[in-house]
Amino acid sequence: MIRTDALVLSNTAVAGDIFLLRLRAPEIARDAAPGQFVEVRCGSTLAPLLRRPISIHRIGPRAAGYAPDEIALVIRVIGEGSRLLSRLREGDTLDLLGPLGRGFRLFPGTRRVLLVAGGLGLAPLVALADEAIAHEVNVVLLGGAETACRILPPQYLPPEVEYQVCTEDGSLGACGMVTNLCPPYLEWADQVFVCGPEAMLPPVVDQLRALAQGGRRLPVQVSLEARMACGMGVCLSCVVETRHGLKRVCRDGPVFDLTEVRVW
Repeated sequence: MIRTDALVLSNTAVAGDIFLLRLRAPEIARDAAPGQFVEVRCGSTLAPLLRRPISIHRIGPRAAGYAPDEIALVIRVIGEGSRLLSRLREGDTLDLLGPLGRGFRLFPGTRRVLLVAGGLGLAPLVALADEAIAHEVNVVLLGGAETACRILPPQYLPPEVEYQVCTEDGSLGACGMVTNLCPPYLEWADQVFVCGPEAMLPPVVDQLRALAQGGRRLPVQVSLEARMACGMGVCLSCVVETRHGLKRVCRDGPVFDLTEVRVW
């Protein structure tokens, strides 16, 4: 982990209140893995006081069109911290700590991966898609959100990815929850990766149990969302209960095997 002043290369409104922030951060780009995150200082004063944890969306060495020293973050404007980040301009600098946390693990021999994203859970899964494509793995990404203006447009994804979208109001793609799109792809995939609100997990678990009853068991990794104050395992604000005791999402995760999570 390092602290660095990243240079803002661009800050683009890509969908509604969602922004794509490209940064020159050589040390983080060199060491980061898909699924990790950075702690971002949003302002130049003590307000807001705490850094914000933000998933690393693209990592330069693997992302087409990015220089090797670049990373990208996806930000949705929700509060004062994210509002300040949305106002950054080319040439500004951003104080980062990272890369932090445990990332996704792509197993040797995997040829087909299914990525299931709810809302901004899509952000770290795109970095994983870049990694999988670099290893000649086929990728299907299922993205869901409340409405069309919360869906990341396909031009911001690797072109090799099969991208299926779902909105709760039916304004884009299929109507309903993104987990409704999973069943046919579960039969196809070698590994599954999930990131999004906790409410996504029970439907995925039910589908996996039905699959297991038919004799097929899939390895599934899930990136958990939690409030993080420090991002380094000190403050214990992000502790969750797992089958192996209490774990810190920021330090022991954010990526866990689904079988570790209590919902399973």
